[in-house]
Amino acid sequence: MMGSLVSLAQGQNLQPPDSTLVLQNIVVNAYENSRKLIDVPAAVSLVSHNDLSRFSNTSVLSAMNDNPGVRMEQRSPGSYRLSIRGSSLNSPFGVRNVKVYYYGIPYTDPSGNTYLNQLGFYNFNSIEIIKGPAGSIYGAGTGGVVLLNNAPEQSAPGVTLSYETGSYDLNNLNAHVVLGNDSSRNILNYQHQTSHGYRDHTAMRRDVFTWDGYMKSTSHSILQAHFLYADLYYQTPGALNLSEYTVNPKAARPAAAGFPSAGESQAAFYQKTFLAGFSYENDFARNWKHTTYIYGAYTKTTNPSFRNYGRTTEPHVGGRTVFQYNKQMAAGLFTFNGGAEFQQSYNTQRIYDNNHGQTDSLQTDDEIFNYQGFVFAQGDLELHSGWTFTAGASLNRYGLHFSRLSDVPAVTDNRKFSTQLTPRFAVLKKLTDHFALYGSIANAFSPPTTSEILPSTNVFNTTLQAEKGFDYEFGSRGSLIHSKLFYDINAFFYRIRDAIVQRQDPGGADYFVNAGSGKENGLETFLSYELINHPTGWITHSVIRLSDTWNGFHYKDFKQLSADYSGNRIPGVAAQTLSVAADFFSRIGLYGNINFFHSSRISLNDAGTAYSSPYDLLGIKIGYKTLHTRKVLWEIFGGADNLLNEKYSLGDDINAAGGRYYNAAAPRNFYAGIGFTLR
Repeated sequence: MMGSLVSLAQGQNLQPPDSTLVLQNIVVNAYENSRKLIDVPAAVSLVSHNDLSRFSNTSVLSAMNDNPGVRMEQRSPGSYRLSIRGSSLNSPFGVRNVKVYYYGIPYTDPSGNTYLNQLGFYNFNSIEIIKGPAGSIYGAGTGGVVLLNNAPEQSAPGVTLSYETGSYDLNNLNAHVVLGNDSSRNILNYQHQTSHGYRDHTAMRRDVFTWDGYMKSTSHSILQAHFLYADLYYQTPGALNLSEYTVNPKAARPAAAGFPSAGESQAAFYQKTFLAGFSYENDFARNWKHTTYIYGAYTKTTNPSFRNYGRTTEPHVGGRTVFQYNKQMAAGLFTFNGGAEFQQSYNTQRIYDNNHGQTDSLQTDDEIFNYQGFVFAQGDLELHSGWTFTAGASLNRYGLHFSRLSDVPAVTDNRKFSTQLTPRFAVLKKLTDHFALYGSIANAFSPPTTSEILPSTNVFNTTLQAEKGFDYEFGSRGSLIHSKLFYDINAFFYRIRDAIVQRQDPGGADYFVNAGSGKENGLETFLSYELINHPTGWITHSVIRLSDTWNGFHYKDFKQLSADYSGNRIPGVAAQTLSVAADFFSRIGLYGNINFFHSSRISLNDAGTAYSSPYDLLGIKIGYKTLHTRKVLWEIFGGADNLLNEKYSLGDDINAAGGRYYNAAAPRNFYAGIGFTLR
């Protein structure tokens, strides 16, 4: 609630502006163009700060899952997986096939991995989600792009403190300080979160400190600096088979197949991340703007597991530069964006025997140097007649160098993937100011990540190829019924080749193979209806929203040895999800949110012989916020999740050996918090 407290204190307005009119006129930055959402010829969702504040301030998971085509999972507290249109099918954790930017800085590392779990709830002020291939501007990735913004565009000087507690010994503390003015501003934030978790062996702790500095050196230039340090620890309980899950879903993985239990191996993740980035934006000539981002990052991970004990260091550097040209012509507005992005990493990975949570004999000692880079260009022509035409493409290079120093003599290998051209074409027609149609065609590719080429089997995979695809999209968005009803509907038809899918050996080690071709079709629908908009009434504002996703994902041609999976449903993706939410805000500061989420069953393996159960989640949050004098805004809130006490798995292990698919989520649980802002 920190960001909402700051913005509310700034405006002295207890009612969030969440009407359908605001949704239609909201500005997004997709494809390097700041435009109203209705003018964007692409499937884009925005998770605003008001959306995030509708749930507990411990995680963005529920707010992300309110958006069609988006699925965020949590196998244990601190272990997240984010998928856009099934993009994380081959990822045992984290984010895969999705490019993430933090204040415009590449947050996804050069190997293609994104440690989203290093960010706490208060690192998200708004989240912009581009669904589908966006390689014409953002490079490799078949799922989409996530643009993260930590701070609101305007923050009044002040101090905000908030605290939340809840089930399973949850403690969540946040301190937020804003200094300066519009020309020079510093924002400091510290968050500390701990819990014991619902399952055995699921304790976690996260500490995140950020500093964001802004300085307008002239009326035409802005310098920004961003610093992030995160220290994360969480225990990994491991997945259960169906019989174990049925008898005791909260249990950690027991000893099996010659491997110790989660407790005996002290399986856990210790991870520290440092990121420092800078950006400089300059309107250097008439109609021209230039923005450059540079960054350096370092991640250190220690991971005792069932099989071994891993230590990795992942330093990497990179940058992005964008030139933009705008020209108003008689027929309309022409915009050109061109630039380049480059990243380089210098990773080391040492694997030891695990002796009850301590390192033992060295198994392997590896060095992996990744690089990826691309140049891009895109032109947009917005005609006065309501037509918008977009054409863009990027040219991508990717490769890595591998050395196994523990072998004598040392073993080295290089993987250079062929240069990839990823074009995208889109067209939009505004029939009225409140109604638009659009379509797009895009090519996409995604090279394997380091963790896929060198998975937990510790065998360097020399045959794994980049997956490729072609995407067709058709959509419409706009408002009806005197702008009370806002809708956003999109259909996509994606054809994938050489899809990378996850396997597990009998010991639970991950490895990856290319899976032939597949057909991924989907329909994404978002509706928002304003029930009440009466500033002088007791209930000043009320909105109901619906988000629905239908997915038809099937293998077209996929054979592994003697097994033929052609025609089977691609695992890891629900055929349908539905989210319904209702909010109300009162004149005296009382507010309430109720949320319902449904997921159909999910296939758990390529053979289609195991499925998770469908489930329904019901949550509620009630709070009260008020201004005490003109300098203090305070808020108290409480809520509950999974009120129906559903038994479900949120974050299944796909194609797991021994049928160990299930990671049980928490049953009915509660939380409460308080916060205040001093201006």
